[in-house]
Amino acid sequence: MRSILTVFVLFGFAAAGLTGAEKAEHVVVVIWDGLRPDSMSEQHTPNLYKLAARGAFFSRNHSSLLTSTEVNGTVIATGCYPAHSTVIANVEYRAEIDALKTFATEDLETIRKVDGASQGKYLRAATLAEILRGAKRTTAVAGTKPVALLLDRAERSDSAGAAGGYTVFESRTLPASLAKQLAADLGPFPPPADATKEANREEDLWTTRAFLEKLCGEKLPDFSMLWLSEVDFAQHGAGPGSAPALAGLKSSDDCLGLVLKKLEDRGLLDKTDVFVVSDHGFSTIMGTVGMTEALAGEGFKASKEFKAAPQKGEILVIGQGGSVCFYVTGHDKEVVEKLVAFLQQQYCASAVFTREPAKGAFPLSAVHLDSPAAPDVVLGLKWNAGKSVTGMPGMLLSEGSKRKPGQGTHASFSAFDIHNTLIAAGPDFKKGYVDEFPTGNVDVAPTVLAIFGVEPPAPMDGRVLGEALVFGETPKGAPESATQNAECEHEKSVWKQFLKSVKFADRTYIEEAGGSSTVK
Repeated sequence: MRSILTVFVLFGFAAAGLTGAEKAEHVVVVIWDGLRPDSMSEQHTPNLYKLAARGAFFSRNHSSLLTSTEVNGTVIATGCYPAHSTVIANVEYRAEIDALKTFATEDLETIRKVDGASQGKYLRAATLAEILRGAKRTTAVAGTKPVALLLDRAERSDSAGAAGGYTVFESRTLPASLAKQLAADLGPFPPPADATKEANREEDLWTTRAFLEKLCGEKLPDFSMLWLSEVDFAQHGAGPGSAPALAGLKSSDDCLGLVLKKLEDRGLLDKTDVFVVSDHGFSTIMGTVGMTEALAGEGFKASKEFKAAPQKGEILVIGQGGSVCFYVTGHDKEVVEKLVAFLQQQYCASAVFTREPAKGAFPLSAVHLDSPAAPDVVLGLKWNAGKSVTGMPGMLLSEGSKRKPGQGTHASFSAFDIHNTLIAAGPDFKKGYVDEFPTGNVDVAPTVLAIFGVEPPAPMDGRVLGEALVFGETPKGAPESATQNAECEHEKSVWKQFLKSVKFADRTYIEEAGGSSTVK
């Protein structure tokens, strides 16, 4: 692949210049869950490598915080940060949903409950599938993981047919009757593999077949998305760079190969823009911490779920992997201040973010996490650039006992979790182009809409990636890097933290955050 020094960048929909035969007739987005950009190679991912060579490789792409699946699934689908879509983590707490327990943000029952009570506003931003169907385009979504539901959750009847779109999420379907047809034609959805020993190949292959043979069977939809579980599945179980993770790379690459072959066999490869994007990067666990127990040991009323209606000042703790969310009942200011001070004195702390201003902390708004239901405090756990036993850089601490050192996780403020993969090739993309401008998952949706010539119903947080498109105009100015610092003193220590970001085309992309406490 080669860099092109002089490029034309599209800035905004009006200047797109993408009309008539210049545009693709179809767009296919394939998500490789947890794919680090440094895992792509001619040896391990030959189909992806060739796709990048004939299209655009976005060398400075950014996952959105928190760097987790449900967050970035929503970001990719809506072009909006958590502050506007409201999904800020894989697991959240909202008293109006359940006053005692947390919930998984991709849970169908929860989604239906909130949509029913809010006139369909579980997500406060429209998804690509919804927008494009509103523009009379056909859509289809299939995912091995339930996150696919967030990409297109609308209830629909059998009579809607292809015009109503199809969604497959972890073998369940919309409309529900489609599941019986898939089971009859493809067999039952396979059980998951043992992630410590092997890749989740069979589940991903089943989903890919459902996508190609059924959802895209008679006629390729205008827009479609395929979400694979690898390499996230194997990296969680055995760590990045492990033998199962390498098998996971091959599994996803084989599935991508099936998609590309289907397009070629049907004479559609040259008429289709294909995106491959990962939701986040990945790190290796170097140790674990138990924040609930640590808080309880210091006299805080902290728990992972409430046994009875919580009293003001009680704390609900949700570990997200490389970060932790703290919800303080009643947003008790005194308890929040004590909590922040306690966290800043812990060896495991890397960066602290808060709903309300706090000494030595950054606001949640600085990392686009200030949704109406955001936690009072978010803690990023310690990370570094050290290498694992497999030679992969990127180590971190993880909250809870679910995973062990040597296994993998993410959802941190580490550069290795934030920097992820984005590749696009097709009639609308420059060939052999390495994009050295800052980009992000948040930019996928506005770029897809620009290709189709469809205006978003509301402003999006992302931008159109015109620098990689065949026709476009360049935004003024160069990327501007910035570092914010915050610090405060405690009785026996000094806390300092930083937040690095880069601004380009009026968008700010978070690069990493970290910090530490030192003894006076």
